[in-house]
Amino acid sequence: MSTPVIHKSFTIERTYPVPAARVFRALSDPKKKRRWFAEGDGFIIDSYTLDFQVGGFERTRFRFGDGPAMTNDSVYLDIVENERVVFAYSMTIGGNPMSSSLGTMELVPVREGTLLRFTEATAFVDGNDGSAGRREGSIGLLEALAKELEVHG
Repeated sequence: MSTPVIHKSFTIERTYPVPAARVFRALSDPKKKRRWFAEGDGFIIDSYTLDFQVGGFERTRFRFGDGPAMTNDSVYLDIVENERVVFAYSMTIGGNPMSSSLGTMELVPVREGTLLRFTEATAFVDGNDGSAGRREGSIGLLEALAKELEVHG
């Protein structure tokens, strides 16, 4: 009998004190995106590529410390400059499928700058409910994006 799929979803909102165009550049520029999305304390990046266009792929091969090899493979489904990005991605750990997700990043102009609304719906295919860790990891990524915008604009 196969492992049951666990479906979970969440939404996180974060406001950045910059215009939507700057946030969008941090999502679409390969150097900027790699810095805040792939690089981080304890992560070893084996490879990273970004083809930011509808139908384009983003591929990350990485490990955390001495841990097993992991992959994150995304395809961009919809892009509206300075407004939204919709993508699907799958992750593996140690060569085994972990999850498949649909993600949306909406950029909404607000008085304080730009509200980023990130929504993710995930199918965890490894039998583990990884939703708490995924949400926590996503919050960490949005914090890394804030630092990218602060330091590198």
